[in-house]
Amino acid sequence: MRMKPDLRPLAVAMLLALPARAEPPLTVDTVIAHAQAEPRTFTLTGEVVAHETLSAAFPTGGRITEMRVSAGDRVAKGATLAEVDSVQQAQAVRAAKAALATAEASYAKTRDDSERQDALLERGATTRSARDAAADQLRAAEALVAQAQADLDRAKKALSDTVLLAPADATVTARKAEPGQVVGAAQTVLELALGQSFDAIFEVPEVMLTHPGKAPDVSLRRLNSTAVPFHGVVREVSPLVDPRKGTVKVTVRIVDPPAGLGYGEAVTGSVTMAGEDQIALPWSAMSATATGPAVWVVDPASHAAHLRQIEVLRYETGKIVLAGGVTEGEQVVTLGSNLLYPGRIVQPMEVK
Repeated sequence: MRMKPDLRPLAVAMLLALPARAEPPLTVDTVIAHAQAEPRTFTLTGEVVAHETLSAAFPTGGRITEMRVSAGDRVAKGATLAEVDSVQQAQAVRAAKAALATAEASYAKTRDDSERQDALLERGATTRSARDAAADQLRAAEALVAQAQADLDRAKKALSDTVLLAPADATVTARKAEPGQVVGAAQTVLELALGQSFDAIFEVPEVMLTHPGKAPDVSLRRLNSTAVPFHGVVREVSPLVDPRKGTVKVTVRIVDPPAGLGYGEAVTGSVTMAGEDQIALPWSAMSATATGPAVWVVDPASHAAHLRQIEVLRYETGKIVLAGGVTEGEQVVTLGSNLLYPGRIVQPMEVK
């Protein structure tokens, strides 16, 4: 029986002898990397406080008998805010007045005696030593009157210290004590906001304060309000960092407070800062390798795509900002990267 020859090796050889058909370039969308400074806007929530505050306290301790104001009350200069028990001080005033009256009566008697001794000495009816003794008694009486008057002034001052008066037109922001409570000397009883000026306090992350340049203006807005924003300027930056939160207290002076703005109200503050020159790419350009994020970079000579590792500084809406991996002027694939492999020839659809 005659066997048929095996033609498969011949077919394989013929296929290999055929010229290879080149793969057409893959059309992709690309972008040219450019480093540019983009402004960044930061928004935080803060609290409205008084521009100038005062802690009101009694100079001496005692039991509070009356609190005449509450938080939110407006008070005029000289208005009575609170009182402490003044029974002992009132008794001390009465005793000092009695002592002063006694000293004045003694002074009047010794004065008459001194004047009489002067007249007798002129007529030769008394001795010089008697006249000198009367003068010494007069000076002692004068000293007693002065001492009694000083004691009365101190007693009156102690009595007046039992009444706490408003030092200026102010708004009560906090009430720290209640009637019947015993307070010590200089213990805060009320917190007062003086005048009509406002500040806003913000707890700012320390990293946001590393930008060089002068403090930016602040755009303020009342929370949950669609009203026109108002203006603020940074007045003070605390030199201390909160060790628990890593924030710094920043005080913003409100330049044009809107009508109805109150202490303790929440506001948002926004600042816009110029950033450093950095390369930003569309989010669609990002691919990945086993070790992290990457992008496809096109060789300008061969038009071959190569996957390159990148370092992402931050992610923003619609884009990624790079800290490294791509240099100025390089061509990066933004759409079509899912069809690429290393060395794949590409044809840019549009260079942006």
